[in-house]
Amino acid sequence: MNLLSRCTRLPLLAACFLLPTVPGLTQATARVNAPGAVAISPNGSTLAWTLRDREDSTIHVAELAHFGDAKLVTPHGTSDCASGSPVWSPDSQTLAFTSSCTGKDAKTDQEQIFLWSKATGEIKQLTHVTGNIEQPAWSPDGKQIAFLFVKNATRSAGALDAMKPWDGVIGEDGVEIQQVYAVSTTDGQENWETAPSLHVYEFAWSPDSRQVAFIAANPPGENNWWVAKLYAQTVLPRGEQPHQEPVVVLDPNTVTGPLHGLQIAVPRWSPDGKRIALIGGLMSDQGSTGGDVWVVDVKGGDPTDITPNIDGTPGFEAWINDKSIGFVEDRRGHTVLSDYNVATRSMIPDSVIDLGEATVSGGQIKDAVGFSSNGVLAFVKSGHDMAPELWAGTGDALRQMTHLNDGARPLARTESIEWENEGLHVQGWLTYPKNYNPAKKYPMIVTVHGGPSASTGSRWGGSSWAEEGYFEFQPNPRGSFGQGEAFVQANRKDFGYGDLRDILKGMDAVEAKVSVDKNREGLTGWSYGGFMTMFAVTQTHRFRAAIAGAGLSDWLSYYGENSIDQWMIPFFGASVYDDPAVYAKSSAITYIKNVKTPTLVIVGDRDGECPAPQSFEFWHALRDLGVKTQLVIYPNEGHGFRNPDHIRDRKEREVKWFAENMPEKQ
Repeated sequence: MNLLSRCTRLPLLAACFLLPTVPGLTQATARVNAPGAVAISPNGSTLAWTLRDREDSTIHVAELAHFGDAKLVTPHGTSDCASGSPVWSPDSQTLAFTSSCTGKDAKTDQEQIFLWSKATGEIKQLTHVTGNIEQPAWSPDGKQIAFLFVKNATRSAGALDAMKPWDGVIGEDGVEIQQVYAVSTTDGQENWETAPSLHVYEFAWSPDSRQVAFIAANPPGENNWWVAKLYAQTVLPRGEQPHQEPVVVLDPNTVTGPLHGLQIAVPRWSPDGKRIALIGGLMSDQGSTGGDVWVVDVKGGDPTDITPNIDGTPGFEAWINDKSIGFVEDRRGHTVLSDYNVATRSMIPDSVIDLGEATVSGGQIKDAVGFSSNGVLAFVKSGHDMAPELWAGTGDALRQMTHLNDGARPLARTESIEWENEGLHVQGWLTYPKNYNPAKKYPMIVTVHGGPSASTGSRWGGSSWAEEGYFEFQPNPRGSFGQGEAFVQANRKDFGYGDLRDILKGMDAVEAKVSVDKNREGLTGWSYGGFMTMFAVTQTHRFRAAIAGAGLSDWLSYYGENSIDQWMIPFFGASVYDDPAVYAKSSAITYIKNVKTPTLVIVGDRDGECPAPQSFEFWHALRDLGVKTQLVIYPNEGHGFRNPDHIRDRKEREVKWFAENMPEKQ
């Protein structure tokens, strides 16, 4: 389960959930300008990007040759609203983008699609819809723009935001369906839409503009992404043809081989229109994308893995030509760009670009990497020691384009740490306490990421625990991205066991390296990290205090409580009704009498991914067993907290909990 796209958009991931909010760190990071989504024009001459300032975001455009003359693109001359999702027309002359700047002095949550003319600077509103718009994309002939759309939406699509209160006939009333809509670029009138019988997650135009490929499943969309199929559908402008039904190109649940029963994402057509590339692998959250790169004929048939045995995790791919595909991968904490020959399924010599210990846009690769038709690429690069900046160029001549944050300095030192356990090579990150003195001993907080199919990368933002005088250890145990698909799948039917052993072994490696006070070690995590926290304190007394955020205490009851139960079957191998024992084996409640660790439990009351009853069940057990505990439930919050007051209050409670339960000996 994860969080990285609206906050950066990923469900059991701890990225946004652990945003620093203590006063000193908040003030430091508030001064950082954060470029986000990137769009390079097809001719490689012009770059568009978003820049976020607290709640608002703006779009900027500049010629690569004259980058100092950037233009602010905003409807109605106001930037006190949100603009995003920039995408260039095929002729590189018009920029489409979404914005809530729909009128003078008008600030609403409703976004529309706008068009900006590079030649004249004119901006016109293209759509006039009511609902949620995502992922606008030009047709290759420039005549249409398609986008994901939820008509009359009451919330963003997906399970991350706060769920609607239960009401009416559950599973039937009020189900919100995301479809692909397409409008004419001349008058904004609707040309076509996909059928409401399918909830669409991603789509891509065919090179001839006559088809779309999309990944979709039967509603409800929050639950069924894990069993989604790849479809292709003929789509022509209104009046040119009768409605065409979508055709299944690939169903992971019916194929044989390594892709069987796994998840697919990021469909991309080959330039000749005959094949579709995608990412396929074991994924715990929509938006937290990772796996191998697969290619399938648009007419169907067996897919081909073109990256077998790769030692990293690709998360985004694009065709370079009919013979090769380029992709971005997470490789043991590094971000790496590579090109592969489709026919030979091998890396093209001298094509690798290692960006080092860095991420692109905090991990949301699809929005952060742009490719032009002539080999120019652009991306947002950041890391523990580098604030986010725009980079662009060709593979052998990449250069930093912006200097938005030249004065920004990390608040503490972070370095990669690696260790061996049970034949596996494991990687993680160690952040030192602020003003570290090697002659002193310091307490340590272990932060476990969500997912589990995700990873903690080198991202700007600092560590609130370092600010408070702690080491922070962020391991990427088995089940994480970054070391190939076999490593990702190494936790199947084994939640809480092998991954916990990896974490404990990593703690040993940290203790052998730096001066950790072993009597003051704490554990925390959100989502899957919250589960790991609840489970770990039933297996070891090594931690003096723990904080479980949005966790899971009982996989059996969780199966019937959450809004996304389909994600569990690929990991547990069966439903809870067919094999309850495998679920009980990884449930903290099964071993709850072993707990001695003081544990703070935190959750949102409308969390659809990790419902509040899971936290209540764990807290209730600890309370009855006489273990120090506290449960805090925040109103109107989903899996990712949105209310700044709640985020601030939560962080203050976390800091206080560790300070009180891991005091320094006088």
